[in-house]
Amino acid sequence: MSQPSARAGGAVWALVITSVAGFMAALDNLVVTTALPSISEDLGGGMHDLEWTVSAYTLTFAVLLMFGAALGDRFGRRKLFSVGLAIFTAASGAAALAPGLEELIAARAVQGVGAAIMMPLTLTLLTAAVPADKRGMAYGIWGAVNGLAVAGGPLIGGSLTEHVSWHWIFWLNVPLGLALLPLARLRLTESYGPGARLDIAGTLLASGGLFGIVYALVRGPLDGWSSATVLTGLIAGTALLGGFVHHGIRNRAPMLPMRLFRSRAFSGINAASLLMFLGMFGSIFLLSQYMQGVLGYSPTEAGLRMLPWTGMPMLVAPLAGYLSDRVGGRPVVAAGLFLQAVGLAWYGMVVAPDASYAAQLPALIISGVGMSLYFAPASALVMSSVAPHEQGIASGANNALREVGGALGIAVMSSVFSAQGSLRSPQSFVDGLEPALWVGSATVALAAVAALCIPSRRRDAASGPGATESGPEAPERPESGLLAV
Repeated sequence: MSQPSARAGGAVWALVITSVAGFMAALDNLVVTTALPSISEDLGGGMHDLEWTVSAYTLTFAVLLMFGAALGDRFGRRKLFSVGLAIFTAASGAAALAPGLEELIAARAVQGVGAAIMMPLTLTLLTAAVPADKRGMAYGIWGAVNGLAVAGGPLIGGSLTEHVSWHWIFWLNVPLGLALLPLARLRLTESYGPGARLDIAGTLLASGGLFGIVYALVRGPLDGWSSATVLTGLIAGTALLGGFVHHGIRNRAPMLPMRLFRSRAFSGINAASLLMFLGMFGSIFLLSQYMQGVLGYSPTEAGLRMLPWTGMPMLVAPLAGYLSDRVGGRPVVAAGLFLQAVGLAWYGMVVAPDASYAAQLPALIISGVGMSLYFAPASALVMSSVAPHEQGIASGANNALREVGGALGIAVMSSVFSAQGSLRSPQSFVDGLEPALWVGSATVALAAVAALCIPSRRRDAASGPGATESGPEAPERPESGLLAV
């Protein structure tokens, strides 16, 4: 086989391996949501227990994402990709076999560890294997596969739960992981990052702080907001996150350099991303249960009915990219976030124990269009807010904050739900869901305000190279595994 043919074959294999791995990690963010009623029926547990089946994954994924990329840069990207894939696959099997809810939550947390190691290295390995003139197409396919996982998560989870069992939302990962492991060893090329450093102190501070706050938010409605457990979690978590910020200011090579937040563009888009995911994830978590537990849809029917929201980016994302090129990312992202806020507010107005799908559909479509307008331009805004050599860490930070927003969103909105409603009856569920949706709407509206604080394209252009909304030219080969995760 000639050298060009061998290189082309290696690029195809790299695209297949990294795309399937990314699909698995992205799928497990939302695949559990439509299975929650069935999991509760089999394993027991109330709302506070169910939310941990989602948050345990997103939380470990978020806080270890940048650390996982640094591990790959230091010890070998292919090697650590395989380690992360093996952990993710084994934890998926453990989740499928979990005899109780505590074991399931523990397995989900370990899944998040594996995903945090595996996911940020997929794009770096793909970049190393694909020729420069073919990377745009390769990135597009990789992104489309990951987008399909997010869109199809509730539907795939619902279909497997209804027609087989909820265990198969986790068993699905096992054959895929076992097939990818030898392929990764044989078909991917090993590479290392220059001068990679591990920020263990920063990882521990961020992990402990976020866990303390999320734990307190989950336990607040049960134990009381003035209980020792809840207050300890809030105070300790806040103190640890304060230590993380101080560490990011003073340390020479922190996981998240706080100097990046001196940029109004970087601060604005990251605040918008965190708040967007807080409102969106919390809403999807509650609405998937509302559709099944209150309206009586089957898991598959619930997943299908969520598609106008979760699947809309597959249709609208190209338009969002076009608009972003014409008018800049700032107005497109802000408009998308305002539409998402309107969609959630609309849902808050029509939600009822007997709401028809026709009444819900406009809210789902508006939310889906809003989410679509946010996603594509947001990534470009993150990359253009920093210098080219900082794009890897900036992208990783943004994706970590998105996952943090998702974990906080489930905790916050479930707390609002528990304060006003319960699972006892359809009406009591709606009594809790309605104020939670209004909180979600207000949170996403605040995200839109944060997006408007991003400097306009004209003012960015005046601040020099690397600061325009259209963005600096991305480096041909990223130095870390965090680029555009």
